[in-house]
Amino acid sequence: MTDIVEPEKKKAPTLYVIIAMKMIKGLLFVVLAIVAYTLSDNDLPAEYQHLLHLLRVNPERKFWADLALSVGTLTEKRVLWTAAGTLVYSLFSLVEAIGLMFRVGWAGWLSIGESAFFIPIEIYELVQLTHSEHSGRGHLITVAAILAFNILIVWYLFQNRERLFRHHGDGET
Repeated sequence: MTDIVEPEKKKAPTLYVIIAMKMIKGLLFVVLAIVAYTLSDNDLPAEYQHLLHLLRVNPERKFWADLALSVGTLTEKRVLWTAAGTLVYSLFSLVEAIGLMFRVGWAGWLSIGESAFFIPIEIYELVQLTHSEHSGRGHLITVAAILAFNILIVWYLFQNRERLFRHHGDGET
């Protein structure tokens, strides 16, 4: 009788970072969905003013005043739809992370597709920010970092898909 030895999974530190980021993103969006749901029936303009007061932010500054106008137009129904959409998106990220942990091929393709989907949007956002007088340097750096991370995810997962993921029909169960 022979012992069946499963092949050792190759270490993939970059994959572990991608998994961690997808998991963190998914959990963050779950929290945001719960917060949006719990706030849906509140007086949002009053809650917003209270938050600005707690954060000791000047509500008269243009950014905060414009945001206050947007908050004032929110309806309970719109907030609930936003909460539901955020929850669905969070589950999408969590499923990606779990699939990547188990190294299943569809999760790799799902991550490649999701990350590639946002690349043109982020490029557009960067172009808009570089032409805007009102954009802050921090926002520009944040969008550039997200773009770079998504490009890294697409490149890394695509280049290493054969090494990282199990595929149907290769003898594994």
